[in-house]
Amino acid sequence: MQLCKLDVTEFTNVLASEAPAPGGGSTAALEGARSAVELCLAMCGVMCLWTGVMEVMNQCHLTDRLASLFRPLLKRLLPNASRDSETLAAISANLSADLLGLGNAATPLGIRAACRMSRGCKGTASDELCLLVVLNTASIQLLPTTLAGVRASLGAADPFDILPAVWLTSLLSVLAGLFAAKLFAHFWRN
Repeated sequence: MQLCKLDVTEFTNVLASEAPAPGGGSTAALEGARSAVELCLAMCGVMCLWTGVMEVMNQCHLTDRLASLFRPLLKRLLPNASRDSETLAAISANLSADLLGLGNAATPLGIRAACRMSRGCKGTASDELCLLVVLNTASIQLLPTTLAGVRASLGAADPFDILPAVWLTSLLSVLAGLFAAKLFAHFWRN
């Protein structure tokens, strides 16, 4: 990873020295491009790390155990979806990945759950499908890995020092989302 970072830095430095600088705009553009590439490379490393952690958790069946903790709550929130065990498993795994801050891993699981939930809806999203979207959008995160990766790549001394604020805001956003979804579902039907 360090080798790639040096090569990208050298490449952008060469471009910056060759580019004309009438007003400094091209230098600023190249500096911005260099920063963007460095951030992308740093984020690739973070994504690889946490995807590997998620795979280890899958191999140890830890994600299955975490998903089983969600099932009683999900059966109350999504009673129709909980009748199908595969749909419930996809929703549980999706929320588990969201809980661990692995939004990229959660996306395919959420799509699979939404596709299973949308069967028989005839082009209109059900209240439960809307609630799934709300839960995905406002997910509670115990470990905000992507945010911590961005903070680490930008030089934060302790990238995870924001955990209490993340826990509080994500909990409040989920509660507000659940309240709004239930409220809209109630008024939409009446």
